[in-house]
Amino acid sequence: MGSLMKYLKKYRIEAVMAPLFKMLEASFELFVPLVMAKIIDTGIRNGDLPYILRMGGILILLGIIGLACSLTAQFFAAKAAVGFGTALRKELFDHINHFSYTEIDTEGTATLITRMTSDVNQVQSGVNLTLRLFLRSPFIVFGAMIMAFTIDFKSAMVFVVTIPLLSIVVFGIMFISMPLYKKVQKQLDRVLQMTRENLTGVRVVRAFNRQQDETAAYYKESGLLFNFQIFVAKISALLNPITYVIINLAIVVLIYVGSGQVNEGVIPQGELVALVNYMSQILVELIKLANLIITMTKAFACAGRINNVFETKSSIVENRAKKPEVPMNPAGTDQAGAPIPMVEFEHVSFAYKGAKAESLIDIDFRAMKGETIGIIGGTGAGKSTIVNLIPRFYDTTGGAVRINGTDVREYGLKELRGRIGVVPQRAVLFKGSIRDNMKWGKQDATDEEIMEALKIAQAKDVVESKQGGLNAGLMQGGKNLSGGQRQRLTIARAIVRKPDILILDDSASALDFATDARLRKAIREKTDGMTVFIVSQRATTVKQADKIMVLDDGRLAGIGKHKELFENCPVYREICLSQLSGEEVNQ
Repeated sequence: MGSLMKYLKKYRIEAVMAPLFKMLEASFELFVPLVMAKIIDTGIRNGDLPYILRMGGILILLGIIGLACSLTAQFFAAKAAVGFGTALRKELFDHINHFSYTEIDTEGTATLITRMTSDVNQVQSGVNLTLRLFLRSPFIVFGAMIMAFTIDFKSAMVFVVTIPLLSIVVFGIMFISMPLYKKVQKQLDRVLQMTRENLTGVRVVRAFNRQQDETAAYYKESGLLFNFQIFVAKISALLNPITYVIINLAIVVLIYVGSGQVNEGVIPQGELVALVNYMSQILVELIKLANLIITMTKAFACAGRINNVFETKSSIVENRAKKPEVPMNPAGTDQAGAPIPMVEFEHVSFAYKGAKAESLIDIDFRAMKGETIGIIGGTGAGKSTIVNLIPRFYDTTGGAVRINGTDVREYGLKELRGRIGVVPQRAVLFKGSIRDNMKWGKQDATDEEIMEALKIAQAKDVVESKQGGLNAGLMQGGKNLSGGQRQRLTIARAIVRKPDILILDDSASALDFATDARLRKAIREKTDGMTVFIVSQRATTVKQADKIMVLDDGRLAGIGKHKELFENCPVYREICLSQLSGEEVNQ
């Protein structure tokens, strides 16, 4: 929790003023029992009505001043807490945005969403309550004890025994419940993950008629969360009754001891009433302190989870050394005039974090400028993994990936990814207009450039069919489009930036064969000089590529043109024969 307090720096004044005004409020509150004692011992005993009215006016004045101090403290505490939460959320979002695919895969999307929402809100609430009560409540408790000593030493000894007992109860329950709240938050992650998974895949769930099974699994996880929360709540609920028992027993003892002091003439009746009022103040403040402790227990647990995210560093370390921009030689040649591969994999191996086996083993190939490279293979062969290494979404575990002769680790990430257009397997569009989505590829793209990219991606008809054209609105994720329309728009978005390298990761799977053929033809004819990687499980999609890479269980089973691979590569021949007729194979 302490490491997160740096986000309060901008609100240091508010963070000081809030508890200060709460202390002022508490100070005025401590004078109330003394004024009441004066009213009883002097005003009522002597029947002095003017004195009673004067003291009553002082009570009202103390109440008004206390209210003003309380409202001021609430304002400063709220401003500091909300500012703290906003700064923390922004920093956390920025930190997560720098994660590589490895960290996102490891942490999980649902977990990261919980950290940024529920956990940050819980810590923010903890800061708010702390600024308001952390100093006020102990100040009232110990202040009441000191005031009791100014009235009567013997009676005040009851306070000396009571306060340590209450402290043991409060902090004991806090230390027991803190690790339990961590379990609650962890189970909440599981429930949120299952919720997100089911809502995202609701069509699949219904298609396989698995609603009852998924509902049963959800009820099971929700039931575990319920049981955890009830168990923690029962422990936390012990706080109030135990403190009530201790305080009420203390009041009984206090009245017993105090009545003896009154009978002996040591103190008047009004001061005994003041002592009871001070004990009641302690009770009220300890209830507030108990709520603070419960909230802080949750806040500490959530702060620890947030710190775990901050402590997770991206496995992709960007090269920030001061160096001139690596030029992309238009001729693609070195100083001796020999051609430089646009993309080169040199004995590359790769394993996902936590995986027992490598996903890629000794991959070695070169792709020249302007070439189209088809990548084909069975499910899990490593096709997507290869293309994810080019923009450095992951780092290799062995070997090197080079672009234009330079290791990708030597480039700045912004520079590297600015040269590459990536169309992922899952088409992702954002809420906004079609034009806004296209400008993700190039912020200053003109309408002419956008329309040209749409034409190449066979998506011009999608725009023309929408009212408003490029200004037509898209729902989150492009839900108001069909799967094929989404794929074509994401392809157009990548083409708009006119990248040196275009990666199509099985991004035409929802297209019919005719549209797919027109798309490949347009890319081949209108992207002169662009190196294109086409990942697909369709033999027809990669058949016309300049080179075809055949992957089998993470290994390069063959590389070459369609005809030679069909003759010499058993894996490729099997794929072709399972998809194509004899006539299509020879076309």
